[in-house]
Amino acid sequence: MPAKLSVNLNAVAMLRNRRGLPWPSVTGFGRIALEAGACGLTVHPRPDQRHIRFSDVPEIRALLDDEFPDREFNIEGFPTEDFLMLVEENQPEQVTLVPDDPAQATSDHGWDFAGQGDFLKPIIARLKKQGFRVSLFADPDPDQVPAAAALGADRIELYTGPYGGCHDDSEKAAIELEKLGKTADAAAAHGLGVNAGHDLTVANLSALARRMPELCEVSIGHGLTADALEYGMAETVRRFIRACEG
Repeated sequence: MPAKLSVNLNAVAMLRNRRGLPWPSVTGFGRIALEAGACGLTVHPRPDQRHIRFSDVPEIRALLDDEFPDREFNIEGFPTEDFLMLVEENQPEQVTLVPDDPAQATSDHGWDFAGQGDFLKPIIARLKKQGFRVSLFADPDPDQVPAAAALGADRIELYTGPYGGCHDDSEKAAIELEKLGKTADAAAAHGLGVNAGHDLTVANLSALARRMPELCEVSIGHGLTADALEYGMAETVRRFIRACEG
């Protein structure tokens, strides 16, 4: 089965927030993406609400429940108590825990599973008790996988930023792709599902999908939103879905 595409709406929200106006509509573009075949929507609400606002989250939940009940909602973020309460109030199908500092412009590293396991384990147990699938943001490092698996999560999401950053260097991209592939292989061997995200594009996604046949899901925002300016949201989603097929 090809990896599923979850459309990250943060960039749409950031564009909206430049002005005190309700457009572009986060739920409106989410609807277009789902109608075009996306299997879900992703948001990463940060404490300063510089893109996704907390008020967007129940509106996206309602969109999925009312119009696309077979699709999924993925909420990403650092697990503060405020974040966990937001998750519990809005019941996503998947929660992706990310080790972000609030001041970061974007996510740029995975968890230290061995060093931060005592912090993560009770949070994972709390989320799983409520039936959420839990994914942990991870660097491409197969040596970290056993510690991640021991925490009780369902999946890891591989941080693909270094791979995406090699857009003009095919040799370096091949090296980064193999790191990702070996980590995905290790995850599968330890019973973990594999997601991926960060700086993925139509140009680099097919190679990732071919190297990682166990890939469950990709969540893509910046590159997809950039392409939507050229091709429109619906056609862009279709292009990314085709790229997921390898």
